[in-house]
Amino acid sequence: MINMIISVRSMHPLTSVTLDQALNLLGELMDARHHPPQHFVVCGGSSLLALGLVKRTTTQDVDILARIEAGGLVTPRPLPKWLLTAAAEISQQLDLPEGWLNDQVAEATLFQCGLPPGLGTRLTVRSYGPRLLISFISRRDQIFLKLHAAVDRDGGRHLQDLMDLAPTADELRDAARWAQTQDPSEGFRFNLHSLLTQLGHGNQLP
Repeated sequence: MINMIISVRSMHPLTSVTLDQALNLLGELMDARHHPPQHFVVCGGSSLLALGLVKRTTTQDVDILARIEAGGLVTPRPLPKWLLTAAAEISQQLDLPEGWLNDQVAEATLFQCGLPPGLGTRLTVRSYGPRLLISFISRRDQIFLKLHAAVDRDGGRHLQDLMDLAPTADELRDAARWAQTQDPSEGFRFNLHSLLTQLGHGNQLP
């Protein structure tokens, strides 16, 4: 009988330290390979970690929300193949989750219905070499996106992040108004009201 040994690569979530390492490595690869400069807008857990907005210490991925071109926000889809190839190499080097860099959050409805008003004016920009800029979204815009995600995906980590951001009643009202532009259905409105009530702000539904 032959004993087979299967090697399984252990993967580690991103911390604020490995996030910085990964993005710096990505910038270095882009520069070494003379890839075109990119300026991405990032949201979600990696943005929360980068700006220290919540108590959580890890995330699974870097959510690319948009790309900045000529001063405007446009869809990042599709991400360049060379970018995904470089990201896969970094995943191997740092033992990061497969697909740690992705555009899954950049759904078409976000651009059809509109991102949170003024999002582009509240970005925190960081440079990772001469060819890579990353703009992390603000606390206010995280509240908008996290509220929508918590309702759309039945709470989970999005709800915990939202609670950690400690939104005010006014912020929740504004976020709820925006969330309904993304999904005006009665079912979404019902779930939104339920979540706001759970947070103690059921009266903030516009």
